[in-house]
Amino acid sequence: QLQLVESGGGLVQPGGSLRLSCAASGGTLYDYAIGWYRQAPGKEREGVSTISSSGGRTSYADAVKGRFTISRDHAKNTVYLQMNSLKPEDTAVYFCAAAETFGNAWLPRSVNDYDHWGQGTQVTVSS
Repeated sequence: QLQLVESGGGLVQPGGSLRLSCAASGGTLYDYAIGWYRQAPGKEREGVSTISSSGGRTSYADAVKGRFTISRDHAKNTVYLQMNSLKPEDTAVYFCAAAETFGNAWLPRSVNDYDHWGQGTQVTVSS
């Protein structure tokens, strides 16, 4: 069974950077598109970024575009979210999720596209 584990969260000052990792076990991420979501207390889960199974296509929410970068390393079976210029409004629990796909350029569009979810990692941006 595919399992996803997020890591790299923590407390950072505004303007700082963090790199989140989504490591898979029990299977390869090669055939999955990956998405990052976040959820702040009292708010709905928000899509942050996606990457196709090939790694050739990506998408970003307007709130993070230009500051966050999603990438993947098939050899390490890991997907990353590099977060720069962090703002207090980025504070949330960040989740990664995997969506099975037969098209290597396909991007997920909703939470219903995903088959596996990680447990989340807390990111707190505060001075």
